Amino acid sequence: MSGDVPSFELLPGDAGSPVILHVPHSARRIPADVRAGIVLDDPALERELDHITDAHTAELAEAAARLAALTPWRFVNRLSRLVVDPERFPDEREEMLAAGMGAVYTATTHRGALRAADTDPTPLVERYFHPYARAMTEAVAGRLAATGRAVIVDVHSYPTAALPYELHGAGPRPPVCLGTDAFHTPPPLAGLAREAFAGFGETGLDSPFSGAYVPLEYYGRDARVAALMVEIRRDTYMSEPGGPAGPGHTRLASALARLVDGLHEVHGAHAPGGPDGLRDPHE
Repeated sequence: MSGDVPSFELLPGDAGSPVILHVPHSARRIPADVRAGIVLDDPALERELDHITDAHTAELAEAAARLAALTPWRFVNRLSRLVVDPERFPDEREEMLAAGMGAVYTATTHRGALRAADTDPTPLVERYFHPYARAMTEAVAGRLAATGRAVIVDVHSYPTAALPYELHGAGPRPPVCLGTDAFHTPPPLAGLAREAFAGFGETGLDSPFSGAYVPLEYYGRDARVAALMVEIRRDTYMSEPGGPAGPGHTRLASALARLVDGLHEVHGAHAPGGPDGLRDPHE
């Protein structure tokens, strides 16, 4: 990995925005020394990257940031999730360990070998996972200090047909799936997302993927940090697997910008003294 190419990047938004668009799985880049530990040949690795990469989601977040009335912050992973997956738990809490896909994957999307089964994940976790987690924690801390709130919107995509690695692939696969967390996703947050993406048909909850990313320092502890995962079915905006983006990409960027604008309105980001967070009026 060349020293002038960051492994992740925080792209500043407006000082008054509490929103961070988090894009963890959009990249395909694998440093040469990490590539050496992957057992696939080059064509097979390219096919695996086609399946596992959330293609065009960094561009989606970038376009939405441009369209939003108030620019959100963006935190973008510049390395493939085949290096490390920054959204996994780094320990036995991670259910995807059962599929060989903890923080460091040893298996492919089709349950073949990606790395040797006895690969020690520690060097990659220390080199890439922990610095990423620290930087994301600092990004959230910055939004809390500046606005009193932080709202993490994970931007993901998923294949139209379930892949063998999926642990919960038998459920519904709507055009847009919203992943939620019982502590960090207030009902109004999911409601805003449903409204923003209404033009794409059904917007489901927690199927085929559930949960939302929050740095461990805040996870389950600080309700000022809200989080929502937006999973977009790939046939709505691209050719699968790994093909170019289509017209749906522009429509999705507009929808994501509407969600960002709605979050800013709820948070009073346009006017000091407005509401201080997402609250359910029925609570």
